[in-house]
Amino acid sequence: MPDSIVIIPTYNEIENIERIIRKVFSLPHDFHILIIDDGSPDGTPAVVKQLQKEFAERLFMEERAGKQGLGTAYIHGFKWSIARQYDYVFEMDADFSHNPDDLLKLRQACIDGADAAIGSRYIKGVNVVNWPMSRVLMSYFASVYVRFITGIDVQDSTAGFMCYKRKVLETVELDKVKFVGYAFQIEMKYTTIKHNFKIIEVPIIFTDRTEGTSKMSTSIFREAVFGVIQMKINSIFRKYPEG
Repeated sequence: MPDSIVIIPTYNEIENIERIIRKVFSLPHDFHILIIDDGSPDGTPAVVKQLQKEFAERLFMEERAGKQGLGTAYIHGFKWSIARQYDYVFEMDADFSHNPDDLLKLRQACIDGADAAIGSRYIKGVNVVNWPMSRVLMSYFASVYVRFITGIDVQDSTAGFMCYKRKVLETVELDKVKFVGYAFQIEMKYTTIKHNFKIIEVPIIFTDRTEGTSKMSTSIFREAVFGVIQMKINSIFRKYPEG
């Protein structure tokens, strides 16, 4: 049984989905892939189903009705992965903003002692390609804001390129993770640290999508800004057993 599963949420990723799947499967480690599709009307699921004939034992898909949010997609994928006993569970975008080659570095960081590894844009300067300066500044200062409010020492708290050991996902109470957008990533890292798990940031270069449409919105960003304060207040009244 392979030890690694890459969860890729999709909504209208027909331009990217086959290329990203084939790239992951070309890596020198046996990764499995779980696609969580939120009712893409562009034919993304049909492409995945066709590829499942070629990669029957490695490629899986869960289809959901309508857009339910990034956070709920990952929670669904985490539970699916825990049930199947994968040791290393990854989050990755479908649009090549995350380089699949870096999956190997994140996995190695967890093998070397991390409980979770972040593909970090900001641990060594600012490593972002093709973003307008306004977007870079918004993302960078969001992480500064998170550090200020929460006190956690994470340079890229909104990063969506992650590797979690299974024991982290088994310990974190997934049904209590409430945020669905940008703030979901912050909440997962914050909760992981509150359970006294070790997070390592691995430097990556983030390249904005060249195909398809970004899912970022002002409402997602607003959730992060106000959600962080709410999360911090709620944590004062919550116990976090050590993992």
